Amino acid sequence: MNNIKYKEFTNGEMDEYFSWLDTDGNVINASDGGIIFVDGKYYWYGMKLRPLPSLGGGKGGQTTTVGVVMYSSSDLYNWNYEGVILHCSNEVGHPLYGPMRFERPKVIYNEKTKQFVMWVHYIEYPGDHGFAIGTAEAGVATCSTINGEYEWRGYTRPVDNAGAVRDCTLYKDHDGTGYFIYDRAVDDEDRCLYIVKLSEDYLSFTNEYRRLDVAYRREAAAILYQNGYYFMITSGLTSWRTNPAKYFRAESLWGPWTDMGDPCVNDTGTTFESQSTYILPVEGKSGFFIHMAERHNTQNFERCSYIWLPVEFPTADTICLNYRKTWKLEDFI
Repeated sequence: MNNIKYKEFTNGEMDEYFSWLDTDGNVINASDGGIIFVDGKYYWYGMKLRPLPSLGGGKGGQTTTVGVVMYSSSDLYNWNYEGVILHCSNEVGHPLYGPMRFERPKVIYNEKTKQFVMWVHYIEYPGDHGFAIGTAEAGVATCSTINGEYEWRGYTRPVDNAGAVRDCTLYKDHDGTGYFIYDRAVDDEDRCLYIVKLSEDYLSFTNEYRRLDVAYRREAAAILYQNGYYFMITSGLTSWRTNPAKYFRAESLWGPWTDMGDPCVNDTGTTFESQSTYILPVEGKSGFFIHMAERHNTQNFERCSYIWLPVEFPTADTICLNYRKTWKLEDFI
């Protein structure tokens, strides 16, 4: 068991790897996931990445042979391992045979169907990005409980099959409508963020969508709503290399969206050497959000670190991120 009881958030520095351990003493390995609050607890989920393979250089470490895992917490500092909620398969030829990818999994709850619905960026064995069907899809799974075993429901592409799916996220609006936001790639150059409305059961895509031309060649979207505005933080397309974040603002998810520039204060153009993953609204604390990001360790993907920072509002219609090595919730709420 881990004897450490965390009382604050600690963000890892690039020259000193910080291991965020679960209550069993194991490194938390939940890549590019999100958090959902259910029945008094936070549930953090993400794809379990692989250690540095014998080939070296991190090759293959960005894939999984386990699946999507989950942790739970009552205070956001200390996390209990819940187990694997979406399993890879050991059966050769199975759509979930690993190594493969469940990249950027996100979960929202459908009150009408009483189902938790997960969408992912799905890439079949051996987990290499492509444009062919099976190498760049939107995959979906469901479960009647937040921490149960999710049932794989298959994969598809929004809009049309010409647009490959890259980084994606989910957003559930005030009225319960679900949206799938993703980087749609026609080829390596023609890539742009799209917002697609989900069906009422969240299991398929409608024909209502928008191409966000202002977010051309952007990915890793993370969204919050506050003060009558939607704010969306994004990343540029530089593969595993970090780049300046950029955020957009709109009064409607359908836009128009305004380019607001880089939200990171006193940064060197690297999003504090990380990339956006999700924006968490803290339960019971209206107007307080945590920007979740990840530092991808390409030398050993199993040892990525997490960069969590409070979202600040200099004015009602702007946001910013200030880097803090350590910080506490009570400092802000």
